[in-house]
Amino acid sequence: MILFSSCRNKKELIYFQGSLSNNETNKNYSPILKSDDLLSIIVFGLDEQSVKPFNLPLTTLNQNIGGYAQGAPTAPGYLIDETGNIDFPIVGKIKVGGLSRSMAIELIKSQLKPYLNNPTVLIKILNYKVTVLGEVKNPGTFTIPNERITIPEALGIAGDLQITGIRKNVMVIRDNEGVKTEFIVDLTNKNIFSSPVYYLQQNDIVYVEPNRAKINSSVINPANVSLIISIISLFVTIAVLFTK
Repeated sequence: MILFSSCRNKKELIYFQGSLSNNETNKNYSPILKSDDLLSIIVFGLDEQSVKPFNLPLTTLNQNIGGYAQGAPTAPGYLIDETGNIDFPIVGKIKVGGLSRSMAIELIKSQLKPYLNNPTVLIKILNYKVTVLGEVKNPGTFTIPNERITIPEALGIAGDLQITGIRKNVMVIRDNEGVKTEFIVDLTNKNIFSSPVYYLQQNDIVYVEPNRAKINSSVINPANVSLIISIISLFVTIAVLFTK
C-alpha cells in the first residue's frame, strides 16, 4: 500500500510525462487585439517632423524580477474601445480589434499613406497581463513585456506550484469580448504542449486548485482544534459541577 501510494504521488507531481516528440506547439502564435487593450503605436519616417503629430510621448515600464512588471503600466497609449476602434491623430477612428499585430500594422500604414511616404509602424500591447491564482508561491497579476507567454512560463513567474497544488486540473479562464470560457489542462501530461491555451492570451486567468490535504488542513487548523478542545473542556467542567 505504501509503495502504491508513493508511485501515485510521484506521478501526480512530475510535469510533462511521456514523449514530447509528437506534440508541437503553435510557433507562429500572435496575440489578437481586443477591446480594452492599451496600444503603444510608434510611427517612423524619413522626416522626423512629419511623423511627430502621429506619435504620443514615450515612457517605459518599471521592471520587476526576471524582467516582468507586476501591476498595471502607466504608459500613455491608444485604448481599443468596445467597438474595436482606436482614435488615431489626424486619421480618426481605425478598427484594429480582432486583428493580429501584423494585420493592424498594415492597416495603419495604409491609413497613413495620404500623409506620409512609406512610414514604419510599430505596435506593442502595453497592458498585456495574465493572472495566476491558487496554489502557487507568488500569486498575482503580471504584465508581460514580450506579449508571448506559455502556461509553464506564467507558473514559473508565479514561483511554481506549491506541493499542495493539483497539477492535473489547472484551470485557464479566457475572456473573449465579454464571453468567458474555461479550459482544463493537465501539467503532468505531454498533451499540454498542443493545448489551445498553451500560449496565454492577454487577461487570461490561471487557477491552480488546492488538493484535499490542503483543504482539510485549512478547515481543521490548530486554532480551530484549540477552540473545539476549549469548548469540550467547558462542557465537561459544567457537567462535573452539576453531577456533584
